[in-house]
Amino acid sequence: MAELDCNEALHVLYHYLDGELTEERRLVIQQHLDECPPCYEGFEFEYELKQVIRMRCQERTPDGLRDRIAELIRHESMNVHPEFP
Repeated sequence: MAELDCNEALHVLYHYLDGELTEERRLVIQQHLDECPPCYEGFEFEYELKQVIRMRCQERTPDGLRDRIAELIRHESMNVHPEFP
């Protein structure tokens, strides 16, 4: 596996966190993070930040909203394509 410097590791950190890397590239990044405490600290911070954002940005939809949207879609499709129930 190719060696990776800190600048490269930090440059692809978001891609790593988002699961957007090939398996080989992910393993290279993981190895670097395992062996480099400063980069791991950066990873840990970004990971925790993403978790906080993910938790805070989840809004609960009002009860029945999904049913109302489905009904509107059915109604709309019947007006455009009456042959589809």
